[in-house]
Amino acid sequence: MLGGIFAFHSSWEDRQDTYTRKPLPLPCISLNFRGFQYAQAMLFAIEEINNSTDILPGISLGYKIYDVCGSIARGVRVALALANGNEEVFAPFDASCTRTAQVQAIMGESSSSPSMAIATVIGPFHIPLISHFATCACLSDKTKYPSFLRTIPSDYYQSRALAQLVKYFGWTWVGAIRTNDDYGNNGMTTFTETAQQLGICLEYSVSVFRTDPPDKIQKIIDIIKTSTSKVIVAFLSHLDMDMVLHKLAHHNMTGYQWVGSESWISDSQTAAMDRHHILDGAIGLSIPKAHVSGMREFMLDVKPLNSSSIELFTEFWETLFECKLKLSMPSAGNQRECTGHEDVTEVQNSFTDMSLMPIFYNIYKGVYAVAHALHNILSCNKTCNNEVQLNPFMILQHVKNIRFQTKEGDEVYFNENGDPAAKYEIINWQPTKNDIVDFVTVGLYDASLPADKQLTLQNKSLVWAQNSQQVPLSVCSEKCPPGTRKVLQKGKPVCCYDCLRCAEGEISNITDSITCVRCHPEFWSNERRDACVKKETEFLSYEEIMGALLTAASLFGTCMTAVVAFIFFRYRQTPIVRANNSELSFLLLFSLTLCFLCSLTFIGRPSEWSCMLRHTAFGITFVLCISCVLGKTIVVLMAFRATLPGSDVMKWFGPAQQKLSVLGFTLVQVIICILWLTISPPFPFKNFKTFKDKIILECALGSAVGFWAVLGYIGLLAMLCFILAFLARKLPDNFNEAKFITFSMLIFCAVWITFIPAYVSSPGKFSVAVEIFAILASSFGLLICIFIPKCYIILLKPEKNTKKNMMGKGAPTSL
Repeated sequence: MLGGIFAFHSSWEDRQDTYTRKPLPLPCISLNFRGFQYAQAMLFAIEEINNSTDILPGISLGYKIYDVCGSIARGVRVALALANGNEEVFAPFDASCTRTAQVQAIMGESSSSPSMAIATVIGPFHIPLISHFATCACLSDKTKYPSFLRTIPSDYYQSRALAQLVKYFGWTWVGAIRTNDDYGNNGMTTFTETAQQLGICLEYSVSVFRTDPPDKIQKIIDIIKTSTSKVIVAFLSHLDMDMVLHKLAHHNMTGYQWVGSESWISDSQTAAMDRHHILDGAIGLSIPKAHVSGMREFMLDVKPLNSSSIELFTEFWETLFECKLKLSMPSAGNQRECTGHEDVTEVQNSFTDMSLMPIFYNIYKGVYAVAHALHNILSCNKTCNNEVQLNPFMILQHVKNIRFQTKEGDEVYFNENGDPAAKYEIINWQPTKNDIVDFVTVGLYDASLPADKQLTLQNKSLVWAQNSQQVPLSVCSEKCPPGTRKVLQKGKPVCCYDCLRCAEGEISNITDSITCVRCHPEFWSNERRDACVKKETEFLSYEEIMGALLTAASLFGTCMTAVVAFIFFRYRQTPIVRANNSELSFLLLFSLTLCFLCSLTFIGRPSEWSCMLRHTAFGITFVLCISCVLGKTIVVLMAFRATLPGSDVMKWFGPAQQKLSVLGFTLVQVIICILWLTISPPFPFKNFKTFKDKIILECALGSAVGFWAVLGYIGLLAMLCFILAFLARKLPDNFNEAKFITFSMLIFCAVWITFIPAYVSSPGKFSVAVEIFAILASSFGLLICIFIPKCYIILLKPEKNTKKNMMGKGAPTSL
């Protein structure tokens, strides 16, 4: 339907409706009731305006209505005829014509592609073209279509709303089918872009047109059949939807959840065709319901048509009642006759169906927009200024800036793109017991609101495909639970992915996480990998078995040393105790006691003082111990040297010199320790690397040079002592202490040589245990090898504890 509106000046007393319905000379195939309804809606608005004293008083609006039969070419030629004021639409177009256009505005077209063509050719004439149903977002481009306006929202908003609706129900894997024209292609392009932004993937996107060959339609059916998505977004015109519905019914393709555009979602004709319940539970966007008082009655009252256009009335009446009027040509075959007085209200068909009242209301608002623009231009109050020379450009500018309220209270205005405010109702197809579809409003979409409030769904029960009460699931891959992350499947859209479990030490605590987050170094992932838990701290404590055993060994060694010291003190006057400087023996026992006790500093939670104390105490006490052993070894050598004729060596290494040597050797280690503690002392350290799920509390060396210097100095003294004792092992003596010192040094060196690789390779608290074991083992070695034989003689063989027995063959004469 294409209608041209004209304004005529007349006095109120002489006011009358002036109109002509003029069909095109070339006949159409059949009468389209929907187009006829659109024409009736325009007539209702014009007659209401012409009968009103509040708007355009003394001015009557006229009109011409053309049926373009769905042809873009016809529409363009009609528009050119209207723009040039030609009565004969198909008159040759005169490019040099300068005649002023009589038409003030054009109402139509219903579809986007014809509207684009018409808007392109009439744009240079600046004639307003106001469409009630052309929704393509491309028509908002004012550089291409400067005179186009519409009273229906742009598909730009509808496409985005459909994408948000799909996202709302969690459908991320959908199919799409569209009409292969400007309406479908542009609408689906915007939908696809928005869907990608919202994380929705299209498994397929196919185009269809009602004139497509059967093989192409069959390919589309096959694509839908083989798809895995259960939701289909249909951006189709109602005619294409009807054709697709017929093909789907032929293949019995039920069970799909349909999401529809406003073109068909509230179309009762489409619902009536769905006898196989393919579209049950469909959901989509519709123009908000409307009611215009008096419009329904006017549209059903077609009797005035009989007086204005006999030909059109005859065609309409015969099509409506499927009969032949007596005034027309003789009826063919057995077709019944009709009188022209049948009751229209008793007919149930697309003409009497008022489900498209929102679209009729759009036509009504478009006519009133032109009327209000004329009202303002003519400065109408009680009368209008008839002197004003009207021109389309002036009317276009006023229509763009118009803002008024209809009698129903709805505000009408156009934005800078010639579009109205975008508001939609969300419709759900709910079949009733009588196989009649009830279009239930379940939500609203208002593009003027903030993004998070645009889409609202009411607390109503929705019906889904196959009358299910459960929201259908349509995803390429199930949601990844917490503790996993998404990994895209090669060659597939982003919605198709595998769920991989987070690695150790990483978590994801949300659904569909794309990454796993590494826990803080002091935390570790739990078994489900969805939370970080504090790592267990590990150190050698007194409570655990290993710590308790080492503590017991340390205390046993201390007690054993104390017992030996007591025995030596008790028998201090005996030859075996007095031999080889008893003071060094007591000092050695004291240092061994410290060696046993210093191992306790390695047990327990490391702290600053314990870290500094454990290594320095160990280093100094062991040097003190080895220094005493070294002193005793030297005394043995010197004592036998003193028995040689003319030797006075003992005066150079008497008791005083022995004490000084011990002090000197120990002082060197003290200096090394002081330098170590001053420059880079040991400190408590949290070791996160040895174990992934544990924190090892240990003492960092601070300066590795300092640590190895302490050990190296101990090793140097031990090797020197071992060499001297080895040299003195065969000296004649019934009780040659050098032999036992050799054994003790052999054990000492063996322990500490094996300690180094064991210490380096032992993880965590076990390295501490290895060091404690080395301390205890070497201490027990010294204690047992040097003192236990003497205690054996003192306690069990007292007869050997005599000076004579101690002075064997070749022995020194004085000890």
